[in-house]
Amino acid sequence: MFPLIVDIDLELSPIELHDAEALFERIDGSRSSLRVWLPWVDRTLSVDNVMKFVKDAVEQHARNDGFQCAIRREGQPIGVIGLHSIDWPHRATSIGYWLDHSHQGRGIMSRSCRALVDALFSELELHRVMIRAGVENAKSRSVPERLGFKQEGVMREAEWVNNRFIDLAVYAMLRHEWET
Repeated sequence: MFPLIVDIDLELSPIELHDAEALFERIDGSRSSLRVWLPWVDRTLSVDNVMKFVKDAVEQHARNDGFQCAIRREGQPIGVIGLHSIDWPHRATSIGYWLDHSHQGRGIMSRSCRALVDALFSELELHRVMIRAGVENAKSRSVPERLGFKQEGVMREAEWVNNRFIDLAVYAMLRHEWET
């Protein structure tokens, strides 16, 4: 499944320890925009914090409970996309993602999600993929909307982010609805 080629200069591959420093630099350089929507940003204060995340991701992949991939542009990590976990009995998962601010607005995340969802349905034979995004996070919500995911509802005050609860829009795609 990996590396998953998105297009000529973009691929997804599981994050590794050697990615930690570059990912921390991306997080740190995008901190003000990322922290508005992502609860872990304020706790990510050093490369060591990212190293722990990478180690946890390697263990997650080894348990066959999902994975975290670096979004690589010309080989360099510019963000992360991955699965929170996999509910194997129900063949379902949810995707989380972030992208450094200098690469946003170029369709990179939509293309990355499309490639990942293709693989989740065709290679892992999952049945359901969800994406949750802050109701007021128009950039993040545009990804599932652009890909044809259906909004199923809103989880009210579902996540504590930046000293406030935020509502999450819940989107889902079923395997038989997905067009490749």
